[in-house]
Amino acid sequence: MAHHTPGYPRIVEPMSEESAAVTHPFLDLAPLSTDRFASIEDRVARLLSTGQDVVIMQGEALLPLEGAIRGSAGPGTTALNVITGPYGQTFGDWLRDCGATVHDLAVPFHTAATAAQVREALAEHPEIDFVSLVHAEAATGNTNPVAEIGAVVREHGALFYLDAVASIGAEPVLPDAWGVDLCVIGAQKAMGGPAGVSAVSVSRRAWTRMAVNPRAPRRSYLSLLDWKERWIDAGRKALLHAPAQLEMLALEACLERIENAGLDAVIARHRSAAAATRAGVLALGGGLEPYVLEAAEAAPVATTLRTPSGVVAAELVAKALESGPALPLSAGGGALAKEMIRVNHYGADATPEVVRESLTALGTALGDFGAVVDTAAARGAADRAWG
Repeated sequence: MAHHTPGYPRIVEPMSEESAAVTHPFLDLAPLSTDRFASIEDRVARLLSTGQDVVIMQGEALLPLEGAIRGSAGPGTTALNVITGPYGQTFGDWLRDCGATVHDLAVPFHTAATAAQVREALAEHPEIDFVSLVHAEAATGNTNPVAEIGAVVREHGALFYLDAVASIGAEPVLPDAWGVDLCVIGAQKAMGGPAGVSAVSVSRRAWTRMAVNPRAPRRSYLSLLDWKERWIDAGRKALLHAPAQLEMLALEACLERIENAGLDAVIARHRSAAAATRAGVLALGGGLEPYVLEAAEAAPVATTLRTPSGVVAAELVAKALESGPALPLSAGGGALAKEMIRVNHYGADATPEVVRESLTALGTALGDFGAVVDTAAARGAADRAWG
């Protein structure tokens, strides 16, 4: 036990032998070997059906998202940055900070970008040599047709950068088939894994672009080239630094769970959750409606909703969470906090029970605001849509 008197040094008594002998499964771990680290990378590659190099980075997905842009873009780069939500806006900021010339293709957040829009932008600016896109924008609830857009980008010859952090596990993510040169994923959403570790697949074209970019980070936590030269090219024998062991083991367990369930089954579960939530909201009434207008453009990882006129989304969510504090409900970010609600049905929350409970909580909250709702009809519609 420690004794401390204010104004004097803290005195901590030595740990007893009995206490020191107590082990903890999350603390007393054998070091993670390079072979095991490499095997987890190989499992990520299989998840992506890619023959590209895969680098697991020791941090949340913003680390490889920023590292990939800073490694491959610089003065002389002309980028088309597709904006369908807040992450697209962030990528444009990074690209400009790198010295790139950026042409933004912004579409309303209640819809998705199209291959035709991308083709038109590339025709208008034929010098474009870099295209950045978010697959599924969990923040706005839309998803973009990457296969079709990728075909247009490949035909143009630009490097293709994709944020698949939210979509992996909820939708097919196929970098090789879609011509994606830099594909970033994170485990914390549909994969149902940890937030503190992420990965990026890198094509040969992307490595070549980084190698000639004088502004590509080197000797830096953001550096993908460091991983290539000191890890991949060296035969994956020595890690650059001590791995985040707990996160790596959690990622390994997450991959194993997906492999055992089957990726197709995991994707189908998320699609069912989205279809059930959308059907339930339409049957609920009370003025709540899907934010993304077309079901085909709605992300399976999260359903966004527009609140009735005069009802503030953040206040409605707070009221709904009074009856279900653990439910995956949140208000939109920034200005969207006034009008948007997110039902984040990903990972462990992509279940019929969570969808039903979320609809019930939202219906109860709407009733408290004076709306006329039918929660029984909402739950019934959700069950039918799931089945």
